[in-house]
Amino acid sequence: MAEITAALVKDLREKSGAGMMDCKKALQETGGDVDAAMDWLRTKGLAKAAKKADRAAAEGLVAGKIAADGKTGVLVEFNAETDFVAKNESFQNAARAFAEVALTTSGDVDAITAAKTASGEVVSDVITNLIATIGENMRLRRAAKLSVDQGAVSLYLHNKQGDDVARLAVLVALEGPGDQAVLGEVARKIALHVAGTPTPPLALTSDELDPAVVAKEREIQTQTAMESGKPREIAEKMVEGRIRKWQEEVVLLKQPFVMNPDQTIEQLVAETGKQVGGAVSLKGFVRLALGEGVDKKADDFAAEVASMTGGA
Repeated sequence: MAEITAALVKDLREKSGAGMMDCKKALQETGGDVDAAMDWLRTKGLAKAAKKADRAAAEGLVAGKIAADGKTGVLVEFNAETDFVAKNESFQNAARAFAEVALTTSGDVDAITAAKTASGEVVSDVITNLIATIGENMRLRRAAKLSVDQGAVSLYLHNKQGDDVARLAVLVALEGPGDQAVLGEVARKIALHVAGTPTPPLALTSDELDPAVVAKEREIQTQTAMESGKPREIAEKMVEGRIRKWQEEVVLLKQPFVMNPDQTIEQLVAETGKQVGGAVSLKGFVRLALGEGVDKKADDFAAEVASMTGGA
């Protein structure tokens, strides 16, 4: 019998798409023979994940949790192929469990995937088993975590699909002394703003904007100014003004507060500091919209139906 090494388990896992513990068991059952272990996994229905790995998973849920002390919050995006599966109780429970795990880890996808749920199952194995059971490709795509030493982290779920799960979720962290309930409520209102404002913020401050995004906007504004026929020196001044205006539109602290457009988010935070009797700062925010940025192939489902019905 061959020794069941970590490298052997890793090799089988990559070939089969099955969970680590399932791969180890398969190798133990087959004396370390990888080909026989693949067959063993297939008979158990655990090698299905590999066949589905190239199918777009753009539906699903965003799950959010706030720690009991109100100072830490997490979001996880758990994807499947169809919104029908997103309504499945097992899928929703898994998303909630992954959010709970995120609270106990660094909050990144790799750490969550390698950790265990409250029931003792490794997250990656839970996903693999769900794929085998439900029959759709799934993945834990994104995760985020915010914490404060003092203050509050609040969560807003938009278009909720059940307890703690939605299609859009926002976390906001307010750091500062004073009444945590007051800070938590203001953070919740800012989270609602982030979810509902017509122009979703790209960064907390101008300095935190992605340089590539700024360069792209500058390029667009430069081309627009030059096409207007203005002299270059005037065009360049026009561009700088337009970039400043654009930054005010996409930087959270500079945006008009949706509940009071006469007040910016920055002014709201300053006012909150006066209310609680200490300096308050907006430490960060995270906005996760389900499927955002996923290159979903529109013909995936149609092609599968055609193959099942004998159509072209």
